[in-house]
Amino acid sequence: MQSPFPLYAPDQLREFEARGIRACGGDAGALMARAGLAAWQCVLKHWPRARRIVVACGRGNNGGDGYVLARHALASGLDVRVLRLDAHAARTPLAMQAHDAFIAAGGRVACFDGELGDADVLVDAVFGIGLSRAPDAHASALIEAINRHPAPVLALDVPSGIDARSGDAPGIAVIAERTLQFIARHRGLRTGTALDHAGDLALAALDLPDTVFDGVELAALALRADALPGFFPLRPRDSHKGRNGHVLCIGGDHGSGGAILLAANAALRSGAGLLSVATRAEHVPALLARRPEAMAHAVDDVAQLAPLLSRASVIAIGPGLGQGDWGRQLLEAALASALPCVVDADALNLLASSGQCLRGQDVATPHPGEAARLLGITTSEVQRDRFAAAQALQARLGCTLVLKGAGSIIASAGQPPSVICAGNPGMAVGGMGDVLTGIIAALLAQGMAAGDAALAGALLHAVAGDAAAREDGERGLLPSDLAPWLRRLANPMRR
Repeated sequence: MQSPFPLYAPDQLREFEARGIRACGGDAGALMARAGLAAWQCVLKHWPRARRIVVACGRGNNGGDGYVLARHALASGLDVRVLRLDAHAARTPLAMQAHDAFIAAGGRVACFDGELGDADVLVDAVFGIGLSRAPDAHASALIEAINRHPAPVLALDVPSGIDARSGDAPGIAVIAERTLQFIARHRGLRTGTALDHAGDLALAALDLPDTVFDGVELAALALRADALPGFFPLRPRDSHKGRNGHVLCIGGDHGSGGAILLAANAALRSGAGLLSVATRAEHVPALLARRPEAMAHAVDDVAQLAPLLSRASVIAIGPGLGQGDWGRQLLEAALASALPCVVDADALNLLASSGQCLRGQDVATPHPGEAARLLGITTSEVQRDRFAAAQALQARLGCTLVLKGAGSIIASAGQPPSVICAGNPGMAVGGMGDVLTGIIAALLAQGMAAGDAALAGALLHAVAGDAAAREDGERGLLPSDLAPWLRRLANPMRR
């Protein structure tokens, strides 16, 4: 599917399921039959040589889907074992019907006793979208056994133990090689902890009509690399530097000149027409040597910043700013101006201590630690529900918000959140956030609205990181490695 595409939360998925049953003439078993068949076809497609399949089934309808898959595998002549958590076969009528049909077909069902046995493929059908708590001890033992087993794992709908709403794992969770979602895509599988558990994601829409989705607001939008060209139309042939904006980067207190240089370089590589830097005098020579296109200015106090503010169209503030009097005064002057600001790093920490808000024209780009300080909670609480944290922080600051991390989330007032489905662990290194600050500032300067600049900037940043990682690997990836890719990716081919 071309991105952006919609993502949904568990309550919405339950509504789709109810509508899907009505679309099947009220036959809930027919919908489960479609799900189980789709899961079996997924096994055939990705593991065609598998001869031994172990299916771990819970007591709910997710387990019912597993029983249907097991029956298809049995009919195909495979060695199939179904393991259930306890002596109770199922707790829902649908799951019980699927269980009984598997038994009637000659299937074997055993209670999990600590061992899974030999298998070429494991199927996780223990918990579905309803789980939002840590699994109990017996379920945890089963999940641990699945994760220890050498066979690849197919998770049905959601890896057991993952919260489909938030992406959190309250306890232990299945680590799947693939996850097959049913009916619609789950927002919780696109960010945070879930990214290390879901593996490759696929969707089985179960042949339901489009009317099933009518009138239901999406919970989030997902953007992949294929959405990037849509943000970057060709420039007019008569473009000039003034038309592409003037970014003023403010930061680089004593000992932190590299941060503001990274932001400045990223802004230029992302298309800013003009770029000025306000920094400490000691950093000016190095900045000019590395990036002569930048207009570097030594700024010791707010009075020296005033003429630079008068010429700029966008401010990027925070990289290397520090939290002393120098940084605090420059931040106050920037926010007192009428210019849109991209606020990051130490500027966010200063906001956390002052309680000050931003404006609708601004963009804030916190990592989870900075978000936690701004919200007065722990970093763990932010990561436990990144969607809720992003939306709470957007309301707290009053601007467009980019919550960085695995599956960065963009929140704007009155809009569903968006998730960036790109980026890699190699980007977890100091300075990457400074690059993002410069990118977003450049896009604002070129005329994008705050929400679009945040979306396009976060996506460009992540896709450039992926491109750079493909060259030499993730470990050792540096923020400066993104620079050539920013230019390439921000320029569609001329026809």
